[in-house]
Amino acid sequence: MKFATKAIHAGQEPDPTTGAVMTPIYQTSTYWQKSPGDNKGYEYSRGTNPTRKALEDCLAALENAKYGLAFSSGMGATDAVLKLLQPGDEVITGNDLYGGSYRIFTKIFTKYGIKFHFLDLSNPENMVPYINDKTKLVWIETPTNPTMQIIDIEGVAKITKAKNLILTVDNTFASPYLQNPIDLGADIVMHSVTKYIGGHSDVVMGALVTNDEQLYKDLWFIYNACGATPGPQDAFLVLRGIKTLHLRMKAHCENGERIAHYLKTHPKVDKIYWPGFEDHPNHEVAKKQMRGFGGMISITLKGADLEETFRISSNFKVFTLAESLGGVESLINHPATMTHGSIPKEEREKVGVTDNLLRLSVGVEDIDDLLEDLANALA
Repeated sequence: MKFATKAIHAGQEPDPTTGAVMTPIYQTSTYWQKSPGDNKGYEYSRGTNPTRKALEDCLAALENAKYGLAFSSGMGATDAVLKLLQPGDEVITGNDLYGGSYRIFTKIFTKYGIKFHFLDLSNPENMVPYINDKTKLVWIETPTNPTMQIIDIEGVAKITKAKNLILTVDNTFASPYLQNPIDLGADIVMHSVTKYIGGHSDVVMGALVTNDEQLYKDLWFIYNACGATPGPQDAFLVLRGIKTLHLRMKAHCENGERIAHYLKTHPKVDKIYWPGFEDHPNHEVAKKQMRGFGGMISITLKGADLEETFRISSNFKVFTLAESLGGVESLINHPATMTHGSIPKEEREKVGVTDNLLRLSVGVEDIDDLLEDLANALA
């Protein structure tokens, strides 16, 4: 099946009891057993739930993978991957990273003896000197949050496979519609389902998908044992959101391109980060591994201090000043004090996350209204 068909049908069959076309919300914590251990595949909803299982199968299909797991948040999914490690293990990751990922790496897992290397991975070869017999995991985002760096997934995968390392790709910014890391050699794909996949800013959820049966079994054990699993109502809402993912992503990309070109020549904009520009670092890699450039754009404001940046970010009427991204509504975010506030100033500024940087999540509103809002806010 092609993507749009999978988004609407994968993992979902008419309900065998009633014929309901939409997957029912199985709002139950436990399941009847004919005798101890003799059940219909479900025992307790922390581990398995039919609504969640339909979603997991759909997510796996969208990423061209065999196995999917849904978590109560993207951080719950991230936590599960890191729990595959042992004290003394080492992780290679990017130097431009979602603030929540940086926080869990540095504030939680370093306490348990895990060592993290934060590197510029725009060239995959940069990681080679840091690989040793303790290295077990490589974790990358592409495009990165918030400076839209592009990392060559296939190039990284060639190195990780040769060294027998687990490669996990955070595919949140691209979504399965624009990029499929499993096809490029990744072992695990992570999503903050809250974002483009859910798409309506009404659910918090995460997901992992993989083709590796042993990895799936190991992750499922953590998922069930540690319990960061979502309820059926949220799973139902995400299944509903997925059905329009292909339509929404087309609109995000179209609006994103128009706005990126508008901002590139705006007198108030100093730098613009959007992988669709030919002068964007690794633009050719983005063209190769993505099917479009998405609706995420970051800009720095020319000559603006923190006070002026706050004034402009608070001056929008259509764009909403808020955390998160990927919903149908356009959002504007100040990473230094919002999504990346947990990263020390000197560390974030090394990769361009400065006080005058704003991140835009371009929604699917009428483009003329969005352009007018930008013009007024930046005036």
